[in-house]
Amino acid sequence: MDLLWQCCLFIIYSLLIVAISKYILVPVLRKLAESMNLKAKTVGNLAGIATSVPEFLSVSFAAATGLIGTSVFNILSSNVINLVQYSISVGINHNSKILRNKALIIDIVMVVVTILIPIIFVITNFETNIFVAFLLIALFILCYYINGNTHKLYLQQEESLELKEIEEETKWIRGKKNIMIKYGIYLTLTGIALFIIGNLLSGTLQSLCVRFNVPEIVIGIALGFITSLPELITFFEAQRHHKASSNERLGVIEATNNLLTSNILNIFVIQSIGIILYSLFA
Repeated sequence: MDLLWQCCLFIIYSLLIVAISKYILVPVLRKLAESMNLKAKTVGNLAGIATSVPEFLSVSFAAATGLIGTSVFNILSSNVINLVQYSISVGINHNSKILRNKALIIDIVMVVVTILIPIIFVITNFETNIFVAFLLIALFILCYYINGNTHKLYLQQEESLELKEIEEETKWIRGKKNIMIKYGIYLTLTGIALFIIGNLLSGTLQSLCVRFNVPEIVIGIALGFITSLPELITFFEAQRHHKASSNERLGVIEATNNLLTSNILNIFVIQSIGIILYSLFA
């Protein structure tokens, strides 16, 4: 019975993190981005950061309690599921032809790399240490450098059109500093709530692995499915949002950068944080 209760707590805490990320964190960040008159690429990046918060919490707390295997499987399953969800969203919205753009092709190639690296970790039982963490961070910088330059090279025209579109969409919100303050307060309170729930989740993870011998791979994959739900929402929402203005290309650009940012944060930054925490506290 105690095992069943711990499993229920695991599901409840995980879904709470996803719900807060989906219904509060992601919408607030999107409104904040639009109020600052940002481009679709930048909005996608912000959405990617927001939707990676569940992975950040689950990986960090798991690694700090010594469950580094759980964090690796969490990242691997999350990145794979993100790519699958993205592909489904593009297919359902009939936007596959837009992916012929070279910048987006390069983005997808980098997404595949974010899946291959944790697979290598799992297959080779690669030793995770501080050096690996710094190497992953260096790869993160490289990916963002490539992403920024390829978009400047192959998507200049779309970015110019996009600036005009966003200008019309966000004209009503410009100059309202009180809105920025409101969003800042929302983000702060959301961060506090997520930290508290994440701490509770870590206790449940430790109990499942230590007391009940649940394999880390099982918990990691389960976390991957749960923490990937916010991305599913944002992939569809990005394309729906821009389809209303008859500019599907911008929706795909936003969704693609959401995918890329989420995946490279997961493997290169969040996994690095997990390795560092594991080295320090486990």
